[in-house]
Amino acid sequence: MISTLSGLRIVITGANTGIGRVTAEVLAGKGATLVLAGRSEERTAPVVEAITKAGGTARFIRLDLGDLRQVDEVGHALAAGDEPVDILINNAGLAGARGLTNDGFELAFGTNHLGHFLLTEHLLPKLRASSYGGRIVNVASRAHLRAAGIPWGDLRRSTPSTTGLPEYGVSKLANVLHAKDLATRPENGGILAVSLHPGVIASDVWREVPSPLRWVMKLFMKSNEEGAETTLHCATAPREQLENGGYYVDSARGSESAVARDAALAGELRRRSEEWLASYRR
Repeated sequence: MISTLSGLRIVITGANTGIGRVTAEVLAGKGATLVLAGRSEERTAPVVEAITKAGGTARFIRLDLGDLRQVDEVGHALAAGDEPVDILINNAGLAGARGLTNDGFELAFGTNHLGHFLLTEHLLPKLRASSYGGRIVNVASRAHLRAAGIPWGDLRRSTPSTTGLPEYGVSKLANVLHAKDLATRPENGGILAVSLHPGVIASDVWREVPSPLRWVMKLFMKSNEEGAETTLHCATAPREQLENGGYYVDSARGSESAVARDAALAGELRRRSEEWLASYRR
């Protein structure tokens, strides 16, 4: 792990709680300047305060990944600013939720994949220009192993399952495919893009799961500190220790599903995502 990140600027989504908060505080402690993108300024304020008290630098920017027009505004503002973006950590996510986003996409897919896809597209020029080399870290999940593919017909309707967990798996498959596609785009040059499984974490990602089931699930989960270790490894390990497009588990190269290695599927996901998002991009 690189000992200092002084002079680097990192954008991280969902850093108000869970592994996102731990990740942000550790990175700030290494000298990075943090932009914490999330829905609630009130819930993120304690993180900004903790980082500031420890001598670090962080600021909040309001971002609801389920609202693509807001994602477009935030992405455009960050891209148009004078400050660099050296690392983007697409950390935020929800699981076990059901419904539709504001824009009519299945809730998990629209939030976990499309929101992050649009934010990433805006920030790619900044990342390409980074003196650090530019790095994108997608926090995915081993839940992608249960997804047999992407059911395109289900992505524009409300969550069809009763638990929302199969749809969560599809959204995490999309996260892995997204990183692989980013790594293979010739125009991305020196950008390093990876995805990871942080472990099954007792974090706020499970907030939509009914409370009795959520309580039992958390008995068998990792702590947030343990869960942040692989994200931190992917964000700060020397480039030669990471494989572009790789999927990481327990801070080491993991085994993604065969479906997640399907380059044609990754390309189709990008094409469809670009088509869906065309009307939201300025």
